Amino acid sequence: MSRLPIIGVTSDTKQIGPHPYHVTGDKYVRAVVLGAAGLPVIIPSLGELLDQPTLLDNLHGLLFTGSPSNVEPHHYNGPASEPGTLHDPARDSTTLPLLKAAIAAGVPVLGVCRGFQEMNVVFGGTLHQKVHEVEGFMDHREPQDEPLEVQYAPRHALHVQPGGILAGIGLPAQIEVNSIHGQGVQRLAPGLRVEALAPDGLIEAFSVEGAKSFALGVQWHPEWQVRSNPNYLAIFQAFGEACRKRAGQR
Repeated sequence: MSRLPIIGVTSDTKQIGPHPYHVTGDKYVRAVVLGAAGLPVIIPSLGELLDQPTLLDNLHGLLFTGSPSNVEPHHYNGPASEPGTLHDPARDSTTLPLLKAAIAAGVPVLGVCRGFQEMNVVFGGTLHQKVHEVEGFMDHREPQDEPLEVQYAPRHALHVQPGGILAGIGLPAQIEVNSIHGQGVQRLAPGLRVEALAPDGLIEAFSVEGAKSFALGVQWHPEWQVRSNPNYLAIFQAFGEACRKRAGQR
């Protein structure tokens, strides 16, 4: 019987009343259980207080989640964000070094939305802060005034590139995905391989070339009702299988 993999799930910081909290979305921890068949453990955004080597030595995978906040642009030498932009420096100080260390250590990694953007940043890429204001790109944001079922419904086609991880796990050349993001890849980091493109050419998925284990970032949200979408499920199953392989080696 294969060992149940322990999968770390990144968190945001949030003020609830007078106290700060470390929080993550229900959909992510559920996707770890229902999609990857793993045991989710929430990783607090404590930055340098975390013993990263010990943490990575005891985890079998890491899911870098989406978030309402954006990576602070000084991490990729970008212009200052507009006033009112939500940032989470405690998360940045935790996830950016953790992500690169995890991949170097051979810990399977799946980055979703902000996690995808974090992966591009730590390898030296840059971000569009407002994709919808860049000529040639569509508006990739969700309709804010609609219920979640509408916000997370398929919004556009995704062109899966041949020869990569997504094609290798059986995704067809074109699928439909949701679109819940305002930022996106401006310059792809060296060492990242394009896995999928939106119809407007925006990079929607990439993998890390030469990674020791599964290392994939996706801009859309495959964790959403993961069991009801076979293409979303295939991503989490492949991630979970890589985590189980690491668990069996520990």
